[in-house]
Amino acid sequence: MLLSLIISILLNCLCRCRSATIDDDCPTIDNGDSLSQTQLLDRLTHGCRYDRLERPLTYTEVGARLPVDVYMRAYIYFMQNLEAHDLQFKIYALLQMRYLDPRLNFRNVSPKRLQPILGEQQLRDSLWMPHIFLANERDSSILGTSEKDILTSISPDGTVIVSTRIKATLYCWLNLKKFPFDEQHCSTVLESWMYNTSELVLHWEQKRPITYDPGLHLTEFLLKQSWSNETVINADLSDLRHGAFAGNYSSLSFTVHLTRVVGFYLMDYFLPSMLIVAISWVSFWLQADQAPPRITLGTSTMLTFITLASAQGKTLPKVSYIKVSEVWFLGCTIFIFGSMIEFAFVNSIWRRKHNVPIKKLNSKHILKSTLSPHLLRRRSHTRSRSFSGSARQADNSSLGGNLPFNNYLTVNLPINTIPEDRVLTTTTAFSRRPSLHMLSSTNRKLDVTFVESALDEFSHEEEIANTGWTTLTPQEIAIWIDRRARFVFPISFLVFNLFFWTFVYCI
Repeated sequence: MLLSLIISILLNCLCRCRSATIDDDCPTIDNGDSLSQTQLLDRLTHGCRYDRLERPLTYTEVGARLPVDVYMRAYIYFMQNLEAHDLQFKIYALLQMRYLDPRLNFRNVSPKRLQPILGEQQLRDSLWMPHIFLANERDSSILGTSEKDILTSISPDGTVIVSTRIKATLYCWLNLKKFPFDEQHCSTVLESWMYNTSELVLHWEQKRPITYDPGLHLTEFLLKQSWSNETVINADLSDLRHGAFAGNYSSLSFTVHLTRVVGFYLMDYFLPSMLIVAISWVSFWLQADQAPPRITLGTSTMLTFITLASAQGKTLPKVSYIKVSEVWFLGCTIFIFGSMIEFAFVNSIWRRKHNVPIKKLNSKHILKSTLSPHLLRRRSHTRSRSFSGSARQADNSSLGGNLPFNNYLTVNLPINTIPEDRVLTTTTAFSRRPSLHMLSSTNRKLDVTFVESALDEFSHEEEIANTGWTTLTPQEIAIWIDRRARFVFPISFLVFNLFFWTFVYCI
């Protein structure tokens, strides 16, 4: 009897010690109203009850595991202008996610505690968190000075809300075909990193998932609208952004529609380029033989416009397609270059030595005769030579038919200047002197060459008069072209502007 009594006493002591040890390893959560907030959280997240490496588990009525539903909301504090050269933009935002964790339900153990438990990063680190990343980020960080700006809230029913202020640099592909009249669509993409759709599904909040600060303003763009989207990303072994795990991953995105404000470009690029093109037309009011001022004006306007265009293009990426700004640059360059070509053309005409035969005084015949003067002169000279050739045959037959004809005539003439009041007396005295004395009075000789050519010119002028044609001097043609250019170039530039701005705003 005594031995059995001793054994029972020992067994009771062992059971009491074991129960005390169990209580120490897994503290009870009974009478949670008497516990402090920290004590309650410590007991709720104790290792015997809570595993932060395991997601919350919920089951259907038939016992199937359900995925965790995570609801997201974004509040945009600030958006920086798009950096076209690097194809990126920056945002400062508050990201908030909400999900239900039944393991943190303290409504039954602490019925008097109606307010949620609040904490910061330390509380967040003690809980299971869905790993969500920005799929199109280039750089991101959590804002904060001494501590990170993280707010964690646990409701009595186990709903966890985590709010985080972040700064992110995001990639955005820009379509610059209509720059600077372009519209851009830039997205922010959120995806699940670890869990596929069978374990975790992302959703936007039903009410106001994306909100913007009322004081949000962009200097170069206007925020027209934004929209959100929910989708599923199919990742395979060629896509390693989900940790090399294949599967379907839940994804959220919101897109902003931005339109560029063109006021800066109108005042600093388009209007100055119009004035530069108009300045190049001043050369049409300068005479065609004034080469230095016209060349200086043309080259200076060209170089100024090239400098203006290159300064504007340095901020843009080197894309393979043609932008609207480049079309404008090319058009203005053609007009400035055309004014320089026009000067070279009229200057070459001004320096011609022969008059140009014109059939009719209109633009068609003047340009045709100006562009092909040698062909017309050659045809006229051919007809003139046939006439002069028949005249020479008649002269030779009257002189015997076999006498040679010399094409050169050498005449010795005095080159002294005769005063205006002695023209009549000098002419009379000069006519009385013998021809031999006149020819020997000076040592200078004036070679009058190609008498046949003189006869040809005379025949040519006579033929033009007989056929009803007229002649214009090269100087008259050059002035006529300059006068027409004063109207043709501005009208052509207006037509170019009409097509350009119609394409920009209507197509």
